[in-house]
Amino acid sequence: MATTRTTFTLDDDLARRARRLGINISKAARDGVEEAVRHATALADRAAYQRFPEQPDDFWDDAEAWGAR
Repeated sequence: MATTRTTFTLDDDLARRARRLGINISKAARDGVEEAVRHATALADRAAYQRFPEQPDDFWDDAEAWGAR
């Protein structure tokens, strides 16, 4: 997997507390971004479905009937 270096700002006190607790800040950031992307993707998919909901399609009814023969 290719990676990209990026930077972000973190409150000094939060960074100190994380280090004191042994939290891998880079991993926590990656995990947080991954979850945020997953959540945003789900919201975008839902919005797209709401704009263009599934409609009955005679083609699939015919295809399923043909496959059942």
